[in-house]
Amino acid sequence: MKTLQDILNQRNLSALFQPIMDISGGTFIGFEGLIRGPADSPLHSPINLFAAAKQQGLSLEIEMLCRQIVLESFFTQDLPGKLFLNVSPEALTHPSFKDGQTLSYLETLGIDPQRVIIEITENQPTFDFKGMRNALLHYRNMGFQIAIDDLGEGFSSLRLWSELRPEFVKIDMHFVQGVNADPLKQQFIRSIQSIALSSGTQVIAEGIETAAEFRVIRDIGIACGQGYFIARPNPVPPLNPPAEVGCLINAHCAVEQPYGSKRSITVETLLRYVEPCQPCTEIEKIFDCFSTNKDLRAIPVVKHRRPVGLINRHELVDSFAKPFRRELLGKKPCESMMNTEPLLVEKSTPIHELSSFLSESGIRHFTDGFIITEQGRYLGLGTGQDLLREITNAQIETARYANPLTLLPGNVPINEHIDFLLQSDKSFAVCYGDLDNFKPFNDIYGYRKGDEMIQFTGKLLNNVCDPQRDFIGHIGGDDFILVMQSADWEKRCNQALDSFAQTSLVLFEARHRSSGGYSSEDRQGRIVHHPLPTLSIGVIWATAELFHSHHEIAEAATAAKKMAKKKPGNSLFIERRELAQPEMANNYHG
Repeated sequence: MKTLQDILNQRNLSALFQPIMDISGGTFIGFEGLIRGPADSPLHSPINLFAAAKQQGLSLEIEMLCRQIVLESFFTQDLPGKLFLNVSPEALTHPSFKDGQTLSYLETLGIDPQRVIIEITENQPTFDFKGMRNALLHYRNMGFQIAIDDLGEGFSSLRLWSELRPEFVKIDMHFVQGVNADPLKQQFIRSIQSIALSSGTQVIAEGIETAAEFRVIRDIGIACGQGYFIARPNPVPPLNPPAEVGCLINAHCAVEQPYGSKRSITVETLLRYVEPCQPCTEIEKIFDCFSTNKDLRAIPVVKHRRPVGLINRHELVDSFAKPFRRELLGKKPCESMMNTEPLLVEKSTPIHELSSFLSESGIRHFTDGFIITEQGRYLGLGTGQDLLREITNAQIETARYANPLTLLPGNVPINEHIDFLLQSDKSFAVCYGDLDNFKPFNDIYGYRKGDEMIQFTGKLLNNVCDPQRDFIGHIGGDDFILVMQSADWEKRCNQALDSFAQTSLVLFEARHRSSGGYSSEDRQGRIVHHPLPTLSIGVIWATAELFHSHHEIAEAATAAKKMAKKKPGNSLFIERRELAQPEMANNYHG
């Protein structure tokens, strides 16, 4: 088993980084540097490592090595933003730290001290409070920023906050975990936030592990967050928050679209791996790569796994075709000829979003292609040609199951959509729309006008849907299904009814509008008066707890539609007996 002295001699420690997120902006402001001992040793745990160091009188030596390992890894990976560097009060006041060893090491690595936050960690009482305060002021004057860790748990953190006015304070995870179910913890965090606002300090909530905790922290207005829900510590940390976190940041975030259309196909399907080059790679070597591979249109330039540029085949070949250009440029680094602003696209981006962006941007991104990343790291390239192919295939696939009259998704995609949402444990409103008195209208006006009314109704219902959150399908005939995840779904249904009442009149002759209907002969030869068609919508609230398949939902929605059709005129019926979240249905009046 390795001893502490072995670890020091062999520098046998490894760095991990955990992102710290700007909650309002949805981006990472930086990373906290963490440390682990040898993987095959009890000293792998930092608690055991520092306890052993204290027992053997090697605390300062271990801490200084930890600091160097973290700084080296931060530099090597070229991580963006700030580095939160853990420093104990004991080390902070030690002459070796005060004399500028850390600052000197930063200069050697080329890291700006203004990017480093000294994070004071307390695991024992601080007796030399004045010395620690003076030391922190000294480091701030050298360009460092200050963070106080574990606010609410330490011994002198509140006093330090009062006198030092640090740039950041971290709320101890005890007050964050379970905050969604604990009013007292919520009040504590609100109080901290209030003090922070008056003192110009940013608060970081540590230990966020669930979406419920994240929502409370977000709603209180805490500036930054850190925890497993956002990202776990990792030797190679992600550079962007996961999609689940991003959706909680943006209240209008697009809901995942299930059915196999162009909405659910992601950029990852376009990915082709192309061996990247380094910024220092000679241009002549890039030219040789293009000469060897005739199909290669562009080569990405990557540094520390992060894309920094893109070299276009035609631009390079055209440049080398000029007299003496190859001799002049061949030995130069390729970064001198690269496009420094290539289009970077995360692999999880839906292709319809990329298509919309490319259609509004310049032609260069389409012809050069784009770099596909995963959490900011290089994966491969995509081309405009591949994008067009996938969109065309998706449109063909969608058309296979579309209703030919309205071109809206038919029964197959409707059922797949509902089953997908149930399997994903989503909650949603299923709205079954049906025209009343449609058959007499079709008989009197003819099938062409009947088709026109069905198309009119489909467009009207489609217009009240949020394309990012809701789904509309056409079952057949004059029946439509809306699967809605918009929070204001009831308001949207009422908008559809109002719109139908106001605009459908253009479909009728003046004499029928004035009389409110028309007469026709039934099968027994009797003259029967029929009112003008109206729209009825029956709604159920669906969750995986209430329903197990689209079959059960279809049955319940049909029953709700029948209840709506019993009401005269344009009508909305909401089945509230099993409504899991009735407050969502009561936001608007029907």
